[in-house]
Amino acid sequence: MSVNQQAHTGPPYGQPQPGYQGYQQPAYGGQPLPGVPQSQYGAYNGPMPGYQQPVPPQGYFPSLGFPLKGSPVSLNSDTSSLAPNFIGSLRAPPTSGAPPPASGASLPSGHLAYSQFGHGDVQNGIPASAAPMQRPPASQPFLPGSAPTPVSQTATFQQYGPPPASVQQLSNHMAGMTIGSTTASAPPPAGLGYGPTTSVPPVSGSFSATGSGLYTPYTASQGPSPTSVSQGLPLAQPLFPGQPMSTQRLPTQVPGFAPPPSSAGIGPSSYPPSTGAPRPPTMPGPPLPGQTVAGPPTSQPNHVSSPPPPSTMSGPHPGPPMSGLHGPPPPTHPPQPGYQMQQNGSFGQVRGPQPNYGGAYPGTPNYGSQPGPPPPPKRLDPDSIPSPIQVIEDDRSNRGSEPFVTGVRGQVPPLVTTNFLVKDQGNASPRYIRCTSYNIPCTSDMAKQSQVPLAAVIKPLATLPPEETLPYLVDHGESGPVRCNRCKAYMCPFMQFIEGGRRFQCCFCSCVTEVPPHYFQHLDHTGKRVDFYDRPELSLGSYEFLATVDYCKNNKFPSPPAFIFMIDVSYNAVKSGLVRLICEELKSLLDYLPREGNMEESAIRVGFVTYNKVLHFYNVKSSLAQPQMMVVSDVADMFVPLLDGFLVNVNESRTVIASLLDQIPEMFADTRETETVFAPVIQAGLEALKAAECAGKLFIFHTSLPIAEAPGKLKNRDDKKLINTDKEKTLFQPQTSFYNNLAKDCVAQGCCVDLFLFPNQYLDVATLGVVTYQTGGSIYKYAYFQLETDQDRFLNDLRRDVQKEVGFDAVMRVRTSTGIRATDFFGAFYMSNTTDVEMAGLDCDKTITVEFKHDDKLSEDSGALLQCALLYTSCAGQRRLRIHNLSLNCCTQLADLYRNCETDTLINYLAKYAYRGVLSSPVKTVRDALINQCAQILACYRKNCASPSSAGQLILPECMKLLPVYLNCVLKSDVLQPGPEVTTDDRAYIRQLVTSMDVAETNVFFYPRLLPLTKADVDSDSLPAAIRNSEERLSKGDIYLLENGLNIFVWVGVNVQQGLIQNPLWSVILQSD
Repeated sequence: MSVNQQAHTGPPYGQPQPGYQGYQQPAYGGQPLPGVPQSQYGAYNGPMPGYQQPVPPQGYFPSLGFPLKGSPVSLNSDTSSLAPNFIGSLRAPPTSGAPPPASGASLPSGHLAYSQFGHGDVQNGIPASAAPMQRPPASQPFLPGSAPTPVSQTATFQQYGPPPASVQQLSNHMAGMTIGSTTASAPPPAGLGYGPTTSVPPVSGSFSATGSGLYTPYTASQGPSPTSVSQGLPLAQPLFPGQPMSTQRLPTQVPGFAPPPSSAGIGPSSYPPSTGAPRPPTMPGPPLPGQTVAGPPTSQPNHVSSPPPPSTMSGPHPGPPMSGLHGPPPPTHPPQPGYQMQQNGSFGQVRGPQPNYGGAYPGTPNYGSQPGPPPPPKRLDPDSIPSPIQVIEDDRSNRGSEPFVTGVRGQVPPLVTTNFLVKDQGNASPRYIRCTSYNIPCTSDMAKQSQVPLAAVIKPLATLPPEETLPYLVDHGESGPVRCNRCKAYMCPFMQFIEGGRRFQCCFCSCVTEVPPHYFQHLDHTGKRVDFYDRPELSLGSYEFLATVDYCKNNKFPSPPAFIFMIDVSYNAVKSGLVRLICEELKSLLDYLPREGNMEESAIRVGFVTYNKVLHFYNVKSSLAQPQMMVVSDVADMFVPLLDGFLVNVNESRTVIASLLDQIPEMFADTRETETVFAPVIQAGLEALKAAECAGKLFIFHTSLPIAEAPGKLKNRDDKKLINTDKEKTLFQPQTSFYNNLAKDCVAQGCCVDLFLFPNQYLDVATLGVVTYQTGGSIYKYAYFQLETDQDRFLNDLRRDVQKEVGFDAVMRVRTSTGIRATDFFGAFYMSNTTDVEMAGLDCDKTITVEFKHDDKLSEDSGALLQCALLYTSCAGQRRLRIHNLSLNCCTQLADLYRNCETDTLINYLAKYAYRGVLSSPVKTVRDALINQCAQILACYRKNCASPSSAGQLILPECMKLLPVYLNCVLKSDVLQPGPEVTTDDRAYIRQLVTSMDVAETNVFFYPRLLPLTKADVDSDSLPAAIRNSEERLSKGDIYLLENGLNIFVWVGVNVQQGLIQNPLWSVILQSD
């Protein structure tokens, strides 16, 4: 079943209330209900000439407030879900005259509910007088073609007052509604839930689910019917100043039934009193049965009240009064022809107090009654909110058992939280490339309309599980890989061989290229080469080419890379035990340097530097009995004092290296130097790599703000007063351009910088991390480092960072087929032009996010193609090309686009886009942009793809039903919404960290895993099932573990049994925390 065909599981629009009769109103876009008598009134067909329906307002609610509780709704893709507050002012344009759904939940002050028809959307007019009606000031002449097109609708019951005897009385105000009879029926109870749409949106906390049990039968023994009130909305004022409204008789109440509570969004009046005839004395109390009183003024501008009941409806029972809404008594001047009195509880100024009812609004006279208690807020069921845990578990059960075969174009992969195997059959594994959508719009207009970003998250050197095969290495000899003559795309499975295999047509630019003689092969009867399955570049989505000397700098093959360990030996580092810990760990860690394939030992060379205000270089040549230290105190003009013996092979110099690591803690044990330098340290490592003519990585262990006199000296600029101001962006920007220039030099040499920070105070991560960020390195931060509690985390990070696969001196380019192109890039890299992504180092954890834009129209038949080509130097010093290919579908229908989106990848892109935005825009602007884009994405789906439903429901695509929840997590992150305990360095650190995360990492970082430890099976290796991240899910008798990939927290309930805490398993966990 397609998205547009899915059945709407909610109740029909305008569901009848039990025991209360009204005329039938067509349902919103549905079909006639079986067994329901058809209405004698026609469908509302839009305004008639002479009245222009106001245009819905543009814009979105400026803040996001996802409620924690919601009323029960269906979780199907095209049914209602939790409507976040930011959707409050978002409304799709009306397509019919259907009224909005009833809503009985009270609206908190200052909030708006999600409504298709909001302020200014008028459907029913006020009663017309016999005299020609004057157009109110807000009205404009009717423009032809502006009326909405009527649609076929299902007749359901919606309570309205009956029409007046004369159809002419409504002609100017109920344009388009055909009145076929004047049969009297019960009048409506006042309020938003039972009348046509007014200028006040339906009242609910976040959204309204039709038929969700908001109303219950009401009997006369229960007393007067309650009324939910929305504060903050102005009282009504007359549309025609100086002209009094006529009176009408009170409606007759159906015996044995009182109308349900109404939602009247009325507040203190903000308009001046109307002028005209003097007001007669007011009545001291409520009118007696059958008594006629003057009606109140009509509602605010661009709003007209519901059709009044005819005079024949007068009876002994007054209409339901409104609790807590009391103002001055209405005027009692005689009725005016053509007008009838408005019942109490409808929009307009409210009558005097009723028996057993509360007082007036603040600022209005009180008539002696005590204010009644406010209605309790409607409690929404949190289980009705789309559950990330349920989505994850469903995907695991449905798609985790079978391998994911990549031979199908545009196939959406399983979620990143699902364990699955991949069979490469022509498209790159989702471990390498994931897209926000696997069905790209054919035109740019369609892409702009949907507002769905078209992006790919690429992880070129991703680690594969043992069950999957690593990319094959193809060697074409001195001629190198076969490429297109025009666009230089590399040979891939999508190239089309023609003319018997002598030529091939490029799938990216359609250029025809001669096949080199050594690469020629005949074609079979299907047009494929007979060696199709023998060549990885023709049958697989990911593979590697061995690069020739033409792909190397200076036409010279590179040397094996080097690792340089640079240790801060200032007072703080020595006294905390950090220096000794690092030296002890390096003794064993050097045996686990990354190596190629089945190599017995690593080809990487190592060097050592210590520093505070000056730098110390060490000669660890294998021929020496003891290491030699050389000091460089002129940090303003940094150089390397030795060449031979600084970078050595570990196995050859193992004894000298071990001696050095033993001596370093002792040499600086009594140091009193507290000042440090930083930029000269990077310069020293860069010069050492230049002298060795190789690429490499610097491991820098740093503890304090570099305030010593040297290039790159920094000052303390931490100022929390800048938060939530226009200058907040300066906290994320480097305070000097020196480090940007230094990063450029490092990239040119292939010098990657990994930074381990151990601050006890402000360190200016935003500036120190610039070189790390632009060289493709990693940054680690351990605030207030303590040996007892933090050493395990630090050592695990260090071991992982040293051992993981890494490529050096890397350049990446993304090619696309005709119609789209790569326009923007996010990640830890440097770009000297608009196409090449340069990285001094690229490890297996780093990702590059690429955004695409249309530059031409795409075709559904040919689809769209991506090719990521990464040129890098391996750990063995081998120059290689890694190629990843991916084919995507193209669509002309928005439903196909939304059906093939991937929310996790979309959140990864949105987070990186926002985190980059804080460098140049205020945080509030960035937050609003995120909210608006999310609202536009969902609004476009509702308008163009979803089945018609009540306006109070939020319709979510199946693939995007977690988008509001996940986006709320991004908005609540420390970068965009910092708490009082979050430091400036923490925000800068997280911003740089997230920028290079892959999809799996951002998924768990923004929505952490919450595991109930007490429900874990100690005899099993599997983790207990995660629960939703809500305080209500925590039991005081259990122990929980919360982790986001960066931090781990253990929550122990106050009622946990003592024996459980003393269990050896839990005691180890609690002690480590």
